[in-house]
Amino acid sequence: MNTRRNFLRSVAGMLGAAMLPVSLKGVNAHTDATNPENSNFKFCLNTSTISGQKLGLWADIEMAEKAGYNSVELWLRDIQKYLDEGGSKRDLKNKIADSGMTFENTIAFPRWIVDDPDTRRTALEEMKNNMELLADLGCKRIAAPPVGATEGKVLDLSQVAERYHAVLEIGEDYGVTPVLEVWGHSANLHALGQVVSVIIESKHPDACILPDIYHLHRGGSDFSGLRFLSRDAVSMFHMNDYPAADERTTLTDADRVYPGDGIAPFPFIMNELKRINAEMVLSLELFNRHYWKQDALDVARLGLEKMRKIAAY
Repeated sequence: MNTRRNFLRSVAGMLGAAMLPVSLKGVNAHTDATNPENSNFKFCLNTSTISGQKLGLWADIEMAEKAGYNSVELWLRDIQKYLDEGGSKRDLKNKIADSGMTFENTIAFPRWIVDDPDTRRTALEEMKNNMELLADLGCKRIAAPPVGATEGKVLDLSQVAERYHAVLEIGEDYGVTPVLEVWGHSANLHALGQVVSVIIESKHPDACILPDIYHLHRGGSDFSGLRFLSRDAVSMFHMNDYPAADERTTLTDADRVYPGDGIAPFPFIMNELKRINAEMVLSLELFNRHYWKQDALDVARLGLEKMRKIAAY
C-alpha cells in the first residue's frame, strides 16, 4: 500500500468532482461471468445478506461462489467463531482463494471513535489484532464505523479525524485499510459530508470511505453529494435499496431490500459510481428477515442478478 504518497495529491483525488472518468481495464475470467457490458465493477456478497439462514462461515463462502460473486465481505465475529471451533487461518485463506474470489472487507466493531481514552486504547489494540489476522487471511480492508458514538454527544469532527488517523497508522503496518463507514442512524458520521470532512482532516493518504445506499438516505444525505467524490476516496460501496416511508428516520436495517426494489435513484447513482471508480467493489449488504427465511443460494443469486441490472444503467 502506498502509505507515503504526497498528501496534497491524495486530497485532490478525494475531492475530484471535475475528474474525467477512469479508463476501463481488462477483467479476469471470473469477472467476465458476472459483469454487465461496459463496466468493470467487482460484485461482492456481504454475508449478512444470508446470515439469518445460519449456515456458517464455510457454507456462506460456498454460497457466494456458487452464486457467481467475484468476492466476499465477511464479519469478524464469524471468522473468530470459525477459528474458536478449530478452524485454521490457512484453510480459510485457501478456501477463499480456491473459490476464485477475493476477500475484500471485514465488518468489525472496535470503539475507536469514543471520547474515553481507555476505551480507545483498548479499541486500537483490538484493531491491531484484527488487522494482523486479516493480513494473514489476505483481506484488504476493515470497516471503521462510529461504534460507541451512535447516541448522545455529537463529537468534534477534528477530534474524530485525529482518532481515525491513529487507526490508519495501524493499518499501514499490516497493509489493511480501515474504511470510514457512514452510519445513517448515528449521532456521528451519519452524513456524507461528515465522513468526507474526517478523511480530509485525518491528513493521511490512505483515508477513504465506505458509503451505503440505505445509510446515505437514512442519514439525510442527498445522492447529489456523490458528485464530489472520486477514485481515491471510494473503492467499495454497500449496495441495497430502501422502501418509501413517511419519515426516513423510521427505517431500520431490516427494511433494506434488493437494489432496484425500492425507490433509490439508481440511474443517477450508477452514473456517478462509474465516474468515481468504474472498478469499485459493489457489495450486497442486506438484513432483511424475509430473505433470511428463503433459500440462501436463491437469495445470493437474485441479489447478484439485481446488482448486475442496476449496474447496467
